[in-house]
Formats: sequence, C-alpha cells, structure tokens
Amino acid sequence: MSVGRRAERGAASVAGSERGGVSERGPASEHGLASENGSASVLVVGIAGALVGLTAGGVAVAGAFVAAQRAAGAADTAALAAADVASGAVPGYPCTQAASIAEANGASLVSCDLDGLVVTVTASVPYLGLSAEARARAGPPGSG
Repeated sequence: MSVGRRAERGAASVAGSERGGVSERGPASEHGLASENGSASVLVVGIAGALVGLTAGGVAVAGAFVAAQRAAGAADTAALAAADVASGAVPGYPCTQAASIAEANGASLVSCDLDGLVVTVTASVPYLGLSAEARARAGPPGSG
C-alpha cells in the first residue's frame, strides 16, 4: 500500500467522524460513553420482573386472606353447631360435632372449650406451610 492511499484512508476516517460522529465502531457519544443500544430492553426486562414479583406477592397475600376467611367461617359454624348440641337441640357431643363441622368446612379443630351452654372453638386452615386460625364463641342469648 502506498503512502498516498494511507493518507486518503486516514482522511476518510477523519471526515467520517466529522459527519455526525459515526465511525466504523458505531455512533460516538459526546461524553465518551459506550453505545446505549439495548438499554431499553434491559429496562423492560427489569420492569417485567418487578411486576411479576409484585403479582406473586399480591397472590400470596390474597391467598392468606382467603385462608383466614375460611378459618373464620369454619370456626363460626363449628361453634354454632356445638352450642346447639350443648343446649340439647341436637343430640351428640358438642366438641365432636364441632370437629365434624370444621372438617366439612375444610378446617381442623384446634380447641373446643365448653363452659355451661357456651362453646368456644378455634379452627385452623393450612396455607403455604403456615396456618390461619380463627376463634368463635356461641351460646344462648345473654350468655356472654
């Protein structure tokens, strides 16, 4: 290669850099930073990941709320059924009836206390390795 051609090639490179800052390596930055191509993709992936994480957290919280409501419903119905048995309106044993009703509602009976005609029960519903518990009390009017 002759000296004349090297000079022409060098002049073309300088001329290319003067025309909008585009060289053979890509667009040049005024501040000397590397190209920002693809940075929007990284941002979109980050935002999508955050949204997935927030959604998963929201689903877990909503599921815990549902489990707590199921436990409360099971405890309420179990206490009412046990109070009916304690009052003599229904034959059987109060805590046995409470356990049966709690299981029919998808819960397990944790405790059952009988104080005269007043029954206090605690029901539990499992959720994600934990348990949601609720307590209910039932008896005749004015008993408590």
